[in-house]
Amino acid sequence: MQVREIDTNNPNDVQKFIQFPLDLYQESEYWVPPFVSEMKTVMDRKKHPFYQHSDAAFLLAESEGVPVGRIAILHQRNYSAFHKAQYGFFYYFDVINDRQTSRALFETAIQWARSRGIKYILGPKGFARSSGIGLLIEGFDYLPAVGMNYNYPYYQRFVEDAGFTKWTDHLSGYMTTGQQIDPRIHEAAAKVRQRKHFKVISFQTKREMRAMIPAINIVNQEAFQSNPGYYPSTPAEFDMLAKNMIQILEPGLPKLIMKDDEVAGFVIAYKNISRGIQKSKGKMWPFGWIALLRDKKQSRLIDINGVGLLPKHQGLGANALLYSELEKSIRSSGCEIAEFVQIDEQNFKSKSDMERIGVTWHKRHRTYQLSL
Repeated sequence: MQVREIDTNNPNDVQKFIQFPLDLYQESEYWVPPFVSEMKTVMDRKKHPFYQHSDAAFLLAESEGVPVGRIAILHQRNYSAFHKAQYGFFYYFDVINDRQTSRALFETAIQWARSRGIKYILGPKGFARSSGIGLLIEGFDYLPAVGMNYNYPYYQRFVEDAGFTKWTDHLSGYMTTGQQIDPRIHEAAAKVRQRKHFKVISFQTKREMRAMIPAINIVNQEAFQSNPGYYPSTPAEFDMLAKNMIQILEPGLPKLIMKDDEVAGFVIAYKNISRGIQKSKGKMWPFGWIALLRDKKQSRLIDINGVGLLPKHQGLGANALLYSELEKSIRSSGCEIAEFVQIDEQNFKSKSDMERIGVTWHKRHRTYQLSL
């Protein structure tokens, strides 16, 4: 068995790296492949905006020419500059249930990081701030939210065997549409609308959503910059994120909270199409889009993957308006279950708010750290 850095200009190497987890998880009911087109973009140093400021290596473990594991190791220079230390990330860690293979992958990744002066490695963390965070350590019998990580339980043992320790956990939880939030929240929301000049904007078309991308970027950065793992996206990175997300959003579900003419908060919600992605094997063409459209119509699960309010508007009653509109989005979706995606356990206020409206936590993704 050997570990090598693949040549991302070699189509055969790229295909091997992308194909390995599809083979590894072919019997899994819950693993969802990434879109193949997105994976190819991530590995294209001329296309993905990550490479405008940072670097990465894609490592493949092979036994007699057959892939048995993979990992990506990143030197995230923007994150390093923001946090004033040299950081690397690991991502796309997939491996057969073999400790020797796992150790070889991590040893090679750590050697690459040391050669570039990296002092700390975090992971799993991806190529964009919006990438699915963490290793799944609880909740293996649930379908993942769109874009979130799923892995076999033995991965935790292998990551910790490599010397990594807990950095932070992100929790995901369900509430059903049969649950009702406290009616006083709706009453408070109505008063906020009348007295404090707050209003709600729903989108009727994707064109309207695209027009609000710059404003949402500002709110997104201000709302989450106090989170421990935060770092600013470049304009090109956020533009890519927004365009990818708009492809799966449906008009009427995402909303903006406005204070006069200023964006104060947002709700990002969309139907879970993970079953459709499974059926399409991550390929839109030639017929994958049919499975995605069918699943979007049939899905009874809605993902809530962003609920934010600018700090200066918190405590003014806008929180009540935010959660009132959130419940309306859930009920109007026609779904039966809403999943609140990846709340940082250190964000005590957000976690408490979710629990207050009836969310029950069922998944835990852990981000690990290693000092070199």
